[in-house]
Amino acid sequence: MTATDTASLATGDTGDPALRPLPGRAAALLASADAPPRLVAHLRAVHDVAAQLVAWVRHRCPRLEFDAEAVLFGAATHDIGKALHPAELSGPGALHEPAGRELLLAHGVPAHLARFAGTHASWTAPGVGVEDLLVSLADKVWKNKRVAELEDLVMARLAAADGRTPWEWFLELDETLTDLGEGADRRLAYQMSHPLTRR
Repeated sequence: MTATDTASLATGDTGDPALRPLPGRAAALLASADAPPRLVAHLRAVHDVAAQLVAWVRHRCPRLEFDAEAVLFGAATHDIGKALHPAELSGPGALHEPAGRELLLAHGVPAHLARFAGTHASWTAPGVGVEDLLVSLADKVWKNKRVAELEDLVMARLAAADGRTPWEWFLELDETLTDLGEGADRRLAYQMSHPLTRR
């Protein structure tokens, strides 16, 4: 897959499901890393869900301060380390997490943006911010996977921002995540339609 092919996959028309293009910088990083097509497709799906979550939080909890652009960049690059550990595209493993962070840092990505490659599976680690939680949540709900512990942490941040109870937020968040989960089959089919290896 050439850099042009990667850029097209990262930003071009996806048909059904219609997925937002990846940020230009993320697309360039994926091309530079010679990312496999399935990885690019996966990142598009997660990024699209992250964008929907960001829009929902901004609308429903405007008092919650967070860096929306960081969330979107994090979602678009969180698994970039799988370009170096492609076996983790189809099987378990966490080698891609530190590798992805180091890859991003080596390409001049600031640490506050590179961190998502290492934190997307570590939502209970010290210092995890709401941005990290939203990237982690997008990385689960894109395939309709629900993780109560992660959702509880998100609800706590929402409740702390506007004073409503976590239970009130549970009702709203659950409805939103259920709606997002309904598109999972189409997103999974889109991802699986792309090869694991570069041509």
